[in-house]
Amino acid sequence: MGDTVDQFFVTLQQWIASHTPVGLQPVISTVLAVIAILGVFALLFAMTTVLERKGLGRIQNRYGPNRVGPWGFLQPIADGIKSLTKEDLVPRGADKTVHLLAPILLVLAAFTLFAVLPLGRNMVLVNLDAGVLFFFAVSSVMEVAIFMAGWSSGNKYSMLGAMRAVAQMISYEVPLILASVTVIMAASSLSTVGIVERQAGYTGVLPHWFLFTPWGFAGFFLFMVSATAESNRSPFDLPEGESEIIAGYFTEYSGFKFALFFLGEYLGMFAISGLGITLFLGGWSAPFSFLTWIPSYFWFFAKLLVMIVMFIWIRGTLPRLRMDQLMNFAWKFMLPMALINLVNAGVWHFLPHGVLRWLLCGGLVAVSYVVLGRGLTQGWKLEKRIYRFAE
Repeated sequence: MGDTVDQFFVTLQQWIASHTPVGLQPVISTVLAVIAILGVFALLFAMTTVLERKGLGRIQNRYGPNRVGPWGFLQPIADGIKSLTKEDLVPRGADKTVHLLAPILLVLAAFTLFAVLPLGRNMVLVNLDAGVLFFFAVSSVMEVAIFMAGWSSGNKYSMLGAMRAVAQMISYEVPLILASVTVIMAASSLSTVGIVERQAGYTGVLPHWFLFTPWGFAGFFLFMVSATAESNRSPFDLPEGESEIIAGYFTEYSGFKFALFFLGEYLGMFAISGLGITLFLGGWSAPFSFLTWIPSYFWFFAKLLVMIVMFIWIRGTLPRLRMDQLMNFAWKFMLPMALINLVNAGVWHFLPHGVLRWLLCGGLVAVSYVVLGRGLTQGWKLEKRIYRFAE
């Protein structure tokens, strides 16, 4: 019964495809999978916008959206209608072709990322041997799209926002990839499916997730901090710092084009979170051995929902960094920590099983964190802020 429920969508896809001409069955099967991915993550985007606004409202002691539909959950429909009906304004000096292509390219690249993510057992669109490499190759297209948007607008504020966005994304892409390399080393595979299968076992009731190792814990921390910066989420949302450069690289966008940027940003957040789940949290595998009867896709989306909540919580808690703080953090802490963690993963692999391996690798992570953290904060003058009323 458990396998039947777990493989229901796979079986349904095969059943529908079997009722089409034999020559077209592979194409039909792929189209069905693509439609499912588009529908699920577009719906998740709509619901996340409501949950985020409600969550931030709670954090900021206000209600959030509560007028459109039951408890405000039809607000995305109203937002979609508003975006479709707003006037599309294009600056006179803009490169109109590139201005149009930028948001389209961003959304297409974001959706393509889901092709190599295993959303459940036997639920991956394309099982590539180099799936992780494909993911990072496609994600780099999003940086090009962002620069296209800033450059084509013919606006110095948009250009400045695009340059700052690209600088940030490249800076944090380096530790992001290095954190992923530790998993590739441990799993001896670039395949996302192979990496999940490598973590599918259990010792007693506990899973063999890479998170539960010293290098995996440090790698997950580095990965998620870098992913937050790559997604332009607070406190790394400088590319669209509206209090500084109006609205960043999409200053000159309105209507549905602006909505596409909004969609692309959230899809990128879902995709990078999905990769983090695949690399460190066992993908679709259950957190305990006695819960394996629950469908595998439930666990993937449950983990994804937890990550979305964490992103919302961080946005409502932390203030935005300055540009110098952001770049110093990337190059003076994140990059050295990621390189040390690579060595740590190698040490873990070659040391025999036992307490010594845990002590040595855990100590290396702790010492590196303290030393690099003190080096980063050296020279900072932290003082208690005193608020005064204007006289």
